Amino acid sequence: MSTAAIVIIGNEILSAKVRDENGPFLARELRALGVDLRRIETVPDEIDLIVDALRRCRAVARWVFTSGGIGPTHDDVTVPAVAKALERRVVRDPDLEARLRAHYGTRLNAAHLRLAEIPEGAQLLSPPGAPFPILVADNVYVFPGVPEFLRAKFTALRETFRQAPIVLSSLFLSVGEGAIAEALNETVARFPALALGSYPKFDDSPYRVKLTLESRDAALVAAARAFLTERLPPGSILRVE
Repeated sequence: MSTAAIVIIGNEILSAKVRDENGPFLARELRALGVDLRRIETVPDEIDLIVDALRRCRAVARWVFTSGGIGPTHDDVTVPAVAKALERRVVRDPDLEARLRAHYGTRLNAAHLRLAEIPEGAQLLSPPGAPFPILVADNVYVFPGVPEFLRAKFTALRETFRQAPIVLSSLFLSVGEGAIAEALNETVARFPALALGSYPKFDDSPYRVKLTLESRDAALVAAARAFLTERLPPGSILRVE
């Protein structure tokens, strides 16, 4: 099973000056691709805190996606943080430098050249549809914080991450969790590979609890749903999806 983690980088997110759009987008996309998202961390533009987050995420996930902190200004420290987390030097990529020189011409300055810096040994991917090269180092994918740029880059690589789909079935119940806790416990014990979620509602929703049954094995989900249904209070199931 392939796993992923996301590191959202930016003081503006933690101070609520900007709402994070990239974490939810990546979470939805990875879910649709069958990738198990293990962690999302949000950290400020500080190298040591980014390094800590990257090391935790790399310990639990095959792929790590970063968002933000790449650019020409003082607070764009994601590249040196990735390099430090991987115990590599920061080097200037000659191809990126050539592109920058061609683009800026006589306007090129030292700040612009920061955009050509990468962790030593990193790859620059240019899949069809990607507006700019995508930096990846040891399965750490470095994405920009601007949502439209991140979406374009991720979409260009999207199929790279596709896995076996996650099968989901949902039950909507008219009773509260207290009335179904024993049935849930029995189901989890009987089907340990099943991911069973219980989400109560306390507003004026037409249901009181939503149950989700998930697995990559469709037969397991069907068997677990039948097992659970037999143990729920009679008439408590409002609908099944």
